[in-house]
Amino acid sequence: MDTNHMTDEALINHAQGGDMDALDTLVRRHQSWVFNLALRMVWRREVAEDATQEILIKAVTHLGSFEGRSKFSTWLHRIAVNHLLNVRNSEMEEKAMTFTDMAESLDSIPDEALPVETQVLVQEAKLGCITAMLMCLDRRQRLAFILGEVFGETSETAAAALDVTPANFRQLLSRARQDLFQFMNDKCGLVNTANPCRCARKARGFMREGWLDPANLQFSKDRITSVRQQATVQLDELQGLDRQHAELYREQPMLAGPDIASSLRDILARSGFDRI
Repeated sequence: MDTNHMTDEALINHAQGGDMDALDTLVRRHQSWVFNLALRMVWRREVAEDATQEILIKAVTHLGSFEGRSKFSTWLHRIAVNHLLNVRNSEMEEKAMTFTDMAESLDSIPDEALPVETQVLVQEAKLGCITAMLMCLDRRQRLAFILGEVFGETSETAAAALDVTPANFRQLLSRARQDLFQFMNDKCGLVNTANPCRCARKARGFMREGWLDPANLQFSKDRITSVRQQATVQLDELQGLDRQHAELYREQPMLAGPDIASSLRDILARSGFDRI
């Protein structure tokens, strides 16, 4: 039976009946979205991989309770959002970093030329830096920005995931966009060319601080597409504010992330959930 061409609903029906091939296909279809959301929420790749596994295990072990009242993706997104709202503080969150702290950190890194400038290191510096900027938002604002501005979710869909009204979601999104735009317009050379901060000049300092590891890229490896190609929809709420800062996030790579499905059968068997 070829499960790759089945709808989510058909895969769920088969998986609820104990078909592990259907379950594998369902997990693989959605695991990259979960990972990319987690990575933008926690910054460290290994922490995002752990969160992705935990989210998918929660979804799989509760799949028997899914009644199809909403799309499976909406149901899964709610599980992911709830987990990421309540997961322990990440490395960045432990520092309680504000935009003021972020500005001071960038200013403290001297401008230096790379010995041999490679585009991948400059790209990694750029992606790591703008992802770190998201950490200056509180979790709900960060999720609103990622879901609405970056991934292009509608107000209704994103609000359902966050368990708020669409009006409240729009307020969260508006505040997050304004805070990020103000900071990036004042500091980031990618948004405002009058600013001196440049990714190529900071990459060597990022390496020295341990924020960029050429041997362990966080944001550049296993690229499968761009967020823009994956999430073509743009909300009406995105109009009316300079969008150059938002475009930087939509141009970020969509990463494959870990293949959770490959190890999920063993995890479920060890946990006693080898049958849904």
